[in-house]
Amino acid sequence: MPKLKTHRGAAKRFKITGTGKIKRSKANKSHILTGKPAKRTRGLRTGTLVAKTDRDNIKRLLPYQ
Repeated sequence: MPKLKTHRGAAKRFKITGTGKIKRSKANKSHILTGKPAKRTRGLRTGTLVAKTDRDNIKRLLPYQ
């Protein structure tokens, strides 16, 4: 069976934790930040985990992580 290719877009956006969960960064932090309160932009800095419903699909895109 041939090797599977990693989805490069997913590899740049997600990281696998030691326990097998998937980390992601939050959206809306790249531009047009002047209209957003400082409290909101601080909250967007911290990463979060991918929902359980999406976890299997993302793991399929990242076969060797």
